[in-house]
Amino acid sequence: MTVHVSPHRQAAGRLFEPQKPLNSKGMTKQQLIEKVAAKTELKKSEVEAAVDSVLAMIAEALQANERVDLRGFGSFVVKDRKERQGRNPHTGETITIAAKRDASFKPGKELTEKLAHGETAPTPEAP
Repeated sequence: MTVHVSPHRQAAGRLFEPQKPLNSKGMTKQQLIEKVAAKTELKKSEVEAAVDSVLAMIAEALQANERVDLRGFGSFVVKDRKERQGRNPHTGETITIAAKRDASFKPGKELTEKLAHGETAPTPEAP
């Protein structure tokens, strides 16, 4: 038995397909360095130094309680979390979760729109 689905119906069905699951592997720092080196034709050691410097600068700014804004990408901020009550999932006993300072990332409007539309990030052009 053959079932014929009209092209119109087929296209409409694709609108409601579930999104692909996130890649559970992710990208490591080393893989990021390798990809940037390939795109920019810089040495991996140069890219690694640049990536390490950027991450160190972001960490230093957050330690100083400064906000880091990367236009078109997002912002990193420090949030103070209050002490709160929680539960041990194994025993069900009530525990106190200590107050802490925590880093937080808020995606920018451009990044949010790219993710919403399923776009990939633009690739930097080689000079």
